[in-house]
Amino acid sequence: MGINLNKLSTEELGILFPIKIVDYNPLWKNLFVSEKKTIQNAVGRNNIVRIEHIGSTAVPGLCAKPTIDMLVQIKDNADTTLITKKLKKAGYHFISKPENPPPHIMYAKGYSVKGYSGQAYHIHLRYRGDWDEILFRNFLIRNPKSTREYAELKIKLAVDFMNDREQYTKNKTEFINRIIKIAKEKLKDIEKY
Repeated sequence: MGINLNKLSTEELGILFPIKIVDYNPLWKNLFVSEKKTIQNAVGRNNIVRIEHIGSTAVPGLCAKPTIDMLVQIKDNADTTLITKKLKKAGYHFISKPENPPPHIMYAKGYSVKGYSGQAYHIHLRYRGDWDEILFRNFLIRNPKSTREYAELKIKLAVDFMNDREQYTKNKTEFINRIIKIAKEKLKDIEKY
C-alpha cells in the first residue's frame, strides 16, 4: 500500500475520502454475503462466533455511505495478531484506534492513498457479546419513521461535514444513543440481540 493511511491527518483523510450519501442499493446485501465468505475463509470459521451486516447499508431503504460495515465477533481465545495478518492478506488495512483498544479492532478495504479503490468495507472486530450496532440496525428495520429521521440527519451532516468524518460521526451520536435507549426498552422482551 506504500504510504500508511494511519499516518495521514484527519484533514488529508477528509479530502481523500469525502462523505457521500447515496440512495439505498439492494446489492449491498449481496456484497455483504460475498465478503462474509471471504472473511470466513481468511480468518477461519473456528475463530468466528458470527458475522453481522451492520450500519446503514444493512437497513433496506436507508440512504448511506456505500461502505459495507460488518461486525465480526470472534471467540475469546482467538489470536487477534494472527487474525490481523490473515485479514491483511485478504486485502484489509488495519486501522489504528488507540482511543478504542481491543476488543474494538477495525479494518478497512477499498481505500488507497489515491482515494477510494473499489468497494469499501469496514470490519469491526469484537469479542462475543451483545453489541448495540445490531440492536440499532434491527430497530431501524422495524421503525420506518426513525429510519427517515436518521436519513435526513445523515444527508444534512454529509453536507455540513463532507470532508470531516470525525465530525460527521460525532454529530450522529446523540441520535444513535437515543434510538439505542428506546430500542433497549422496546425490544428487551422481544429478542436477544
